[in-house]
Parts: sequence; structure tokens; C-alpha cells
Amino acid sequence: MKTLIEKLVREAIETAGLPADAVPESIGVERTRDPRHGDFACNIAMVMAKAARTNPRELATRIVESLPESEAIARAEIAGPGFINFHLATDARFAGVRRILEEGDTYGRSDAGENRRVLVEFISANPTGPLHVGHGRHAAYGACVANLLEATGHRVYREYYVNDAGRQMDILTVSLWLRYLEQAGEQLSFPRNGYRGDYIHDIAGALARDHGNAFVRPAAEVFEDIPPDGEDDAKERHIDALIARCKTLLGDQDYRVVADTALHWVLDDIRDDLEEFGVKLDNWFSERSLVEAGLTEKVLESLRANGDLYEENGATWFRSSAYGDEKDRVLIRENGQATYITPDIAYHWDKFRRGHGLLLDVLGSDHHGYVARVRAGLTALDQPADALEVRLVQFVTLYRGGEKAQMSTRSGQFITLRELRAEVGNDAARLFYVMRGNDQHLNFDLDLAKSRTEENPVYYIQYAHARVCSVFRTLEERGYSWDRDDGIANLGQLDDSHETSLIAELDRYPDMVSLAATNRAPHTLVHFLRSLANEFHTYYNASRFIIDDDAGLRNARLALITATRQTIRNGLALLGVAAPERM
Repeated sequence: MKTLIEKLVREAIETAGLPADAVPESIGVERTRDPRHGDFACNIAMVMAKAARTNPRELATRIVESLPESEAIARAEIAGPGFINFHLATDARFAGVRRILEEGDTYGRSDAGENRRVLVEFISANPTGPLHVGHGRHAAYGACVANLLEATGHRVYREYYVNDAGRQMDILTVSLWLRYLEQAGEQLSFPRNGYRGDYIHDIAGALARDHGNAFVRPAAEVFEDIPPDGEDDAKERHIDALIARCKTLLGDQDYRVVADTALHWVLDDIRDDLEEFGVKLDNWFSERSLVEAGLTEKVLESLRANGDLYEENGATWFRSSAYGDEKDRVLIRENGQATYITPDIAYHWDKFRRGHGLLLDVLGSDHHGYVARVRAGLTALDQPADALEVRLVQFVTLYRGGEKAQMSTRSGQFITLRELRAEVGNDAARLFYVMRGNDQHLNFDLDLAKSRTEENPVYYIQYAHARVCSVFRTLEERGYSWDRDDGIANLGQLDDSHETSLIAELDRYPDMVSLAATNRAPHTLVHFLRSLANEFHTYYNASRFIIDDDAGLRNARLALITATRQTIRNGLALLGVAAPERM
């Protein structure tokens, strides 16, 4: 209906002969807060008045007088300084309810995205351990944004970038090997910079079961002449020397076996965790594959051929400052190892190569400088750098009993996503993670997430859905059935304030889905669903639905609450939250 009114206003402006350059790109049509002021209001006359050199009320009068006839509009009135208030015809007021009943699970979806290909890369946590509660927010946010884009007509591809070729994987491999040596009876001092979680012991046990003592080397030989461990740079030199020693003592083939054991164990755990969390991924893209397929080298060759690389102090530098970055960046270190920027540029170049028109990355809040660096690389490679969009996700803090919960310890233990899900459930975790904007810090109240009160948004919304289901169970117990066609035919009887408010709220849903998708803001949908649930609960507490002596009104009210149930279910599905029939 909002779209129809915008179209009518545009036609009226043209008919009235108003200057085209005074017409804004967007016609501001919104639902009225007070039904006495009609169903929709438009402020176009006040927006155009200055450019049209006309008094707003006079301009509004000209627009109203030029409005085309429409069966949907009962009348249009001018109010205040120049608002145009639209009163819908009786039949049009209930068009949204009929639409919901007709479209069902597809209500709220659109083709606005015109099938544009979008690659959403999210989570992409280093495969060095289980997912923790911070990764969970990335997972929930990325999955919801992907769902919203899909619901608005985009062709969405969901991807996890596996950092399986960098230094952190070497540290994980050494950590596993040293724990394996300990289990074989070797006495050693575990490095400060190693991965210290209990899961490393579990992987070491699996390595021993599969390969026996094949990789055991004397601890004295491992640590001979290794720089001492310590703080800051000392611990870095210590771990790097251990990595080099591990590669020397094991050789390329055995080192790869140990590394792959760690990688596969962790990745399998992450896959299982995300699958249980309801997060779908279309592809797990290996960083190692970039090197093995020669893509990283191809990117370096292209940059070198374009004159965008230069050598300084033994390192290879990229002239990224020439493409909008704040300074040039090292791509190849003095030791011949690539920095993380090199494969990242190659990875995004490959995303375009695979045919995706929009690259949407969901990254941690510490990646502020990331965008300019990668965009510089893409620009130098003649790719549409402005098609790279990055959304940063802020940190999560857990609270229990009003107190900040301990997230991790020096021993390497931390609260995992799996532990959080076990405590509060998938539904609460999915919704709580996205009920605030991604750019805002999230305080996750564990007690609230588990509560069965109206303060808990997931419970409050789900309870509205379950209540509708309960009404229909009672209907059946009392020997009635819902006559859908009769309900639609009698929608005109729904004229009390609760029904009017609920219908208006239901009509907002498609706009809320569009807004949430456009702004990459799932929390917009959460707030809408909570508002819709509130409208329903208020209606439920004030009205009877199973009316014995008026079948028409009974069927109409059942049609309205069925539309409400459908809309709640559709919205929860986009958030990855279940819509239970009983609670």
C-alpha cells in the first residue's frame, strides 16, 4: 500500500506541473501513529516547498487535487503545515491480511535484489581451536544478513575462509606436537605462545592412536639451542625457533601429517558446532588452495607487471598508498614469507573471478584498516573495489547474576559457543546475538536469555506464535473449524483499536525485511517482531477469538491471528530461530 501511495503522489506531482528538479528521489510515505490522522501520511509538500518556491499547504493542496482516482484511497486530507493524510478504503485496509494468507511462507520476500550475486564471507575464525562466544556473534550475524539478502532477491553464496597456511597454523602444529611428546613421556617446558587449551591434549591423543610413536623425538634434541622463552619478543623468537626445529626434525611429509591432523580435527569440530547452531555454509575456502593453485603468485605477477611492487630492505612492498591506503604495505617479508595481506588480496580477486558482484565480509572490530588495504589491491588489479563491503562485529561480554562472567583464563580455557548454546539454547543465542547492531558492544545476559518472561525477547516473540497455535487447538476441542474464505469475507468487522493496530503492524513487515537487508541490520527485524508480539499479546488479553454466536466475526479474528502467526514465523525463520507451537 505504501508503494501504491508513493506512485499516486508521483503521478499527482507530474499532473500538477511541479518542477521536476524539486522532486526528491524518495517520496516520504509512512504509517500514521494516530488512526484519527488516517492510515498513511506524506510530507512531500514540506520537502518540496523551498525548491518549488511555494507555501507547503498550497503545494499540498495542488498535489491532493491532482491525485489520480484509486479504489484503495477513500480520501486524502491536508493537515498541519502541509502533511497529506491518506485514509484507505475499507477493502484496502485489509489487503495486507489477505496477502499474508495468500503468500504464506513467502510473505515479506521480494525480488529487489534482481538476482545479484553476493558472496557473504563470515566467521572465518582461524582453525586453531573451538569457536568461542565471540565467533558465535559473527556466525549469527552473518547467517541472518545472508538470509535477509536472499529474502530480498539476491543470489547469496555463504563462505568460510579457512586460514590454513599461516603462522598460526604452524603454532598450532607445534603445540600439538609438543603435547604429543609429553604424552609419550618426554619432559618439556610448554611455550608461552603455544595453544594451551584442553582440546590440544585431545588431538594429541588422537595423533598417538593413529601413528603411535612415529613422530616422537627426544625433548633435548627439540629444545637444543632454542632461544629462551619469555615476554614480548622473546616468546615470539622462542616459538618461531620451535616451528623451524619441528619442520627440520619431522621433515616436510611428517610435518604435514601432524599439521593436517590438527587442522582436520579443529575444522570438523567447527563444522559440527555451526551445523548444530543452524548456520549453513556453501563453501569452506582453503587459503592453502590459493598457493597450490598459483593464484597468489599470479596476483604478485600482475602487480609487478603494473609497476605496483618495489623492493626495500629485502622485502617486497606494494604501493598501496597510490590506491587510497594510508601507507605502502609489505607483501613478502625479508625471509620470503608472505604477509597476510598477500593471500587476502588474492582471495578477494578470486571472489570476483568466480562471478560474484558484491563481496560482503563480516569481520572482527579490530579489522578497521583491512578495507583500505584490500581495496587498494583490488583497484590495482582493475577490479571494482567499491563492490567490497565490510561489516565489523563488536565484542561480546557475558553476564551472569548481574556480574561479568569470566570469558577465558591464562590456561587457555574459554567459554565456547557450544557451551553457551548448551546453557541458553540455540534460539536464545541466535536472537540475542543479533538484537543489537553489529557495530555496538553486546552485553549478553545469560539469566535473561534463559528466563520465561516478557523481558526475554525470544520467549516473548515465540510465545505469541505458540498462543495462536493454542487458540486453534481450543477451537478444535470445542468442535469448531476455521472457515478461511468466510474469515476473509468478514475482515471488515475488524474495527476495534487493537485490531487496527495489529493490522497496521503486520503491513510493516515487508518494509522491515527490506530495511534490515539494505542496512545489514538484523536487529531491525528483532525489534519489529517484538513490537508485533506486543500488539498481539495486547489483542489476545483484550479479545475473545472463539465466538459462539457470530461465525463471521470468529472467522475474521482467526484470519487475523493466523496472519500474525505466519508473519512471526517468517521473521523468526530469517533470524534462524524456531517458531514453537507449544511452550
